[in-house]
Amino acid sequence: MTNPTRVQDVFEMTRQSDKNNLALIEKAYKSKRIDKPTKDYLMVLYSDSMDLFREVFLHIGQCFGAPKAAVKPYDYLTDSIIDKTITISDINPLSMYLVNHRFDMDPMRNQFFASTKGHKIDLAVSSIVSVIVGAQKKVTRAIDKITGKYYDKYVTEVLETVHKLLMNTELAGDAQHIMDDVHEAFSNSFITDAASTVLCAIDTDNKQIVADLVRALDNIRPPYARLRDVWRVKCLFDLVPQARTFLERICEMWPGKILLRKDSFFDIQNPRGYRDAKIVLDIGHDGKIIPMEIICQVRTFFEYEHKTHLAYENVRIDDNNDSKTSDLLDTRTESMHIEGVKKYNEMILECLESLFDRIGWNILYGKGDDTLLFEGFPRMSTIYHPQKVSDAIFAKVSRAVENEIFFVPNAPAKLTKEQQVLIFRWMAKFVLVSALPYTYPNWSVPSDNMPGKFFKFIMKELQRYYKK
Repeated sequence: MTNPTRVQDVFEMTRQSDKNNLALIEKAYKSKRIDKPTKDYLMVLYSDSMDLFREVFLHIGQCFGAPKAAVKPYDYLTDSIIDKTITISDINPLSMYLVNHRFDMDPMRNQFFASTKGHKIDLAVSSIVSVIVGAQKKVTRAIDKITGKYYDKYVTEVLETVHKLLMNTELAGDAQHIMDDVHEAFSNSFITDAASTVLCAIDTDNKQIVADLVRALDNIRPPYARLRDVWRVKCLFDLVPQARTFLERICEMWPGKILLRKDSFFDIQNPRGYRDAKIVLDIGHDGKIIPMEIICQVRTFFEYEHKTHLAYENVRIDDNNDSKTSDLLDTRTESMHIEGVKKYNEMILECLESLFDRIGWNILYGKGDDTLLFEGFPRMSTIYHPQKVSDAIFAKVSRAVENEIFFVPNAPAKLTKEQQVLIFRWMAKFVLVSALPYTYPNWSVPSDNMPGKFFKFIMKELQRYYKK
């Protein structure tokens, strides 16, 4: 039975937190650290926190269904679950928790297993998703981000836009002087009305120039609109295809509520080496935009990503750090992410070895019309690699099998070349949609058996095409 006193305590605690947050927002506004549009936006995000948190809770439930295990408090700083079972009445916007759900739409469900002593089955990959529901971001940190890095990016975009437009007009000769005045105005005050600020620095009667500037500047997102992680959820999957299927499902469920979708699993160019995907979902009502950020990560990579977050957090707290320290930190965190990529790809090789024999049986005893005896391979799409890259690799795989570079050892029956081509193309498909591409020329998965050689072949071909 729910303890009414405990429930009342949670609601009272949340109401007091809302009151404190709104007071801090008002204080930032009165001190002119933020302007009125920013204040109004933050007031929406930090009012009625319990109601907004219910929306977070309900959307997660619609995505995954009921939890498959007890809900546990989660300590982000130590990256650990607190051994204490909590009830729904204990959950609140101010505390993180972790819960496990089953992903029923998992395209790889039950495909990776090993038989151990006593015929017990060990799953190498599961359909269980660990969901970390983050506490509401502290309002002080939100204001820091809006007035810090988000504002810097905003001002940079404004200046670039002004320069680009003016250089094609009669004001080209005065462009630098105008930009200096605009930059000074943004430096002296926190401003999110770029159009008015820029027009004050321009002396012109040319209505076309004015119209073009206003139109372009109004399309630049203000700093406060870049704050999208007040409500945060992190989902940990075993494989990249599971995460991508989940993201596609969300887009199908709420096509009109997607504010942002970004997939960096295969991005080998991002500066800090992050390999994740995110989607920002609007959970607001009555025309109020309430963004909820859902980050998708793979488990084997999460521990490395967590370490780098803590490292950057420590640097952020220490105001005495110089650029040299930041550069050294970037080098350290890049090294951590490299280790994460390696560990994940070694797991993919283990999965490939598990699949290698069974896919042969699957093809041998299929119906001959591409209907397989077991499902488990997500469809190919351009979200993985460009179609021309996949097609080129498939063609090379076919030629390699024809030339007997790759063959199926210990087949359950004599296989034709066509059947072996089909097997290896399936294997190539699995590697392409699952493994994380990398640019580390001196590293490859430590395996000399046929699946290992094949994995190295596919990853080497990917490197070749990404270097072009």
